[in-house]
Amino acid sequence: MYTWAMLVLILLMVLGSIWLRVYHFRASLDSTAPKFEPKPSPVSTAIQDLVATAGGVYLSLVMIVSFLKIDLPERITLSILAFDPLAMTAVGVAVIQPVFIKIFGGK
Repeated sequence: MYTWAMLVLILLMVLGSIWLRVYHFRASLDSTAPKFEPKPSPVSTAIQDLVATAGGVYLSLVMIVSFLKIDLPERITLSILAFDPLAMTAVGVAVIQPVFIKIFGGK
């Protein structure tokens, strides 16, 4: 039961992060662009930004852990879920990033 609740919570957090990113990208759309050039949709841009942010944070965490020679478990298992702690941390940071942008008014 807790496993499904955790999966639903993670999914809702990712969808909320994508929604905030879409809101940000829609606000910054340039309406002066020529109409004959294809423009990426705000949803595709938001998903691309989420994946890029998570990837950058993951690479940074891997380098920090490697440099400091910190011994971390390769997998953490909760009920039937097993995940990489560095990858989950990177996704978590990428998910909460637009919340901080919204709170602190970044561009």
